[in-house]
Amino acid sequence: MASESAMTSASPTDAGPGTVEPGADEAPARGIPEGIEVARALEAILMVVDEPQSVVGLASAVGRPVKEVRAAIAELVADYDGTAGGPRRGFELREVGGGWRIYVRSELDEVVRDFVHTQNPSKLSQAALETLAVIAYKQPISRGAIASIRAVNVDSVVRTLLGRGLITEAFTDSETGAIHYETTDLLLVQLGINSLDELPKISPLLDDGTEGFDDVR
Repeated sequence: MASESAMTSASPTDAGPGTVEPGADEAPARGIPEGIEVARALEAILMVVDEPQSVVGLASAVGRPVKEVRAAIAELVADYDGTAGGPRRGFELREVGGGWRIYVRSELDEVVRDFVHTQNPSKLSQAALETLAVIAYKQPISRGAIASIRAVNVDSVVRTLLGRGLITEAFTDSETGAIHYETTDLLLVQLGINSLDELPKISPLLDDGTEGFDDVR
């Protein structure tokens, strides 16, 4: 997103024929540390995001022109795919819902799933249990909607639930790019039920049937 100073530095009447609109091909000069390659900076950001990131958003984050960021993304894709001379990685940089995000390669999904399922993880925190309950009763639901119901940031908790295999990505909204989550069969196994229809009705447990759950069970 263009900074306020960049947006106000030139009016439409001042723009010449070849003028680039702020935010289109240029990013704010926030920048990255000297000596750090753009591709490496993007890689670091993409390793920690929960949702696909637009090229413009990434350009803003690293303070580089969109054109340069596109080239760096193509470099990373080739690197991970092994087409640049190196080994093919177990993960890939994939464009989804108008943005970019790192994913496990589809042929390795089962390997990762088996690893997660055979671990003996510690008990879920109270925050994780509450977030899991919101998803179970309101699925499919976006991370933003979960945060709205719980009134707290749920980024790390959602990552934990994904890592445990208790929830999965249902779909990505084509307009907003928001990922919607739903529970997995593993949750049913852990709860000892055959379907979500067997979950207890929650409305009688609430004072007035609100707090985001007024329309469920």
